[in-house]
Amino acid sequence: MKLTFLGATGTVTGSKYLLEDGGKKIMIDCGLFQGRKELRLRNWEELTVNPRDIDALILTHAHLDHSGYIPKLVKAGFKGKIYCSEATFDLCKILLPDSGHIQEEDANRANRYGYTKHKPAVPLYTEQEARDTFPYFKPVDFGQTCNMSEELSFTLHRAGHILGASFIRITDGGGTSILFSGDIGRLDDPVMKAPAKIQDADYLVVESTYGDRQHDKNDPSDDLERIVRETAARGGTVVIPAFAVGRAQAMMFYIHKLKTEGRIPSSLPIFLDSPMAINTSDLLCKHLNDHRMPHDLCMDVCGIATYTRTAEQSKAIYNKNNNMPKVIISASGMATGGRVLHHLKHYLGDARNTILLAGFQAGGTRGDRLARGEKEIKIHGQIWPVLAQIEKLDSMSAHADYQEILKWMENFNNPPRKIFVVHGEATAAQSMRDKIEEKFGWNADVPEYMQTEEL
Repeated sequence: MKLTFLGATGTVTGSKYLLEDGGKKIMIDCGLFQGRKELRLRNWEELTVNPRDIDALILTHAHLDHSGYIPKLVKAGFKGKIYCSEATFDLCKILLPDSGHIQEEDANRANRYGYTKHKPAVPLYTEQEARDTFPYFKPVDFGQTCNMSEELSFTLHRAGHILGASFIRITDGGGTSILFSGDIGRLDDPVMKAPAKIQDADYLVVESTYGDRQHDKNDPSDDLERIVRETAARGGTVVIPAFAVGRAQAMMFYIHKLKTEGRIPSSLPIFLDSPMAINTSDLLCKHLNDHRMPHDLCMDVCGIATYTRTAEQSKAIYNKNNNMPKVIISASGMATGGRVLHHLKHYLGDARNTILLAGFQAGGTRGDRLARGEKEIKIHGQIWPVLAQIEKLDSMSAHADYQEILKWMENFNNPPRKIFVVHGEATAAQSMRDKIEEKFGWNADVPEYMQTEEL
């Protein structure tokens, strides 16, 4: 086996790994680079492997930093199968066209208002090109052995991060195995089921998003109650940039909890302003085996918010409800695009309002700059002052922290021959490596971009 790291090294975005064995080339994950400009530019560079030569792609889950490059890969000539769980496919049918649509909108807006150096600006791929990838998908069940050749097979195991999230365990004809963690979910999440306990793998590629910190152990509903009540008392609005898949639904779960327990006013308007998040919420009740909520609770949680599907309904949120306290949940979670940018432009400049950051903010994103206290933010080519309160919910993450990852690793019966620590900012990945070596004495490494390893 030969493994090449094509992304998620020194960053939490752009997950792509190329595994070569017995003449076969298998790509694991196919994500977009996000955040800093030097990372985003990689999305436009040609891969070091010809997409036509890739035999298959296996996805850990549907988040765009793991799946968002698929339309570009297919556009460049990939003809193989895309293996993933059923829920991951359902989510990709939502996320990928939405990604293409947003890129088309951004390119059109840049051309219309002239804030681009490219003449003209073009999208990485279009909404239709995203839809053209659907016939390549082949969903498989958790625990099902899937043969890609006489020598190579894989199984998916529940990762607990979002609907459909999977660990991928690949085995070759000689019995050598490698496990890709993708994003590992929380061990005691109130919504998602716990990650599967994996007992053996010769090699492990493990994430390190929170490799240098532990999550706040407070109940997020306590902080959310305080933030909502204080903002409403000021006559303000709470704007929550939320990942459309996973985080938006978790926010509705906690808001439903607070309203049911009488901790925030039952009459407080809640808006879910993201077509993608709305469609994802509809999938919760389809994939009941992926989470802990029974059907009736799932329906109640999804019914807690007013869904705004159209642009006109989105604009009406502040046109008709401008002076009324409310909560707006909108994508994207790092404020890199989507409708939340329009809400930020409208609400950032008023000290009565609160911008609540409820997830990881990759370096260089608008969410990261808000979290670091910057007083001006550039949106759609203009500078906007930041007067609103900025709050962070550090206990809301859908990623395991380093302590939870170490606890998950305790399930291994034998040490992996080598562990590759990826999907983390440089300090987080190095910290995760050190903690693995300190606790277990296992051989761990932080690979660099484009590094190749013979396994």
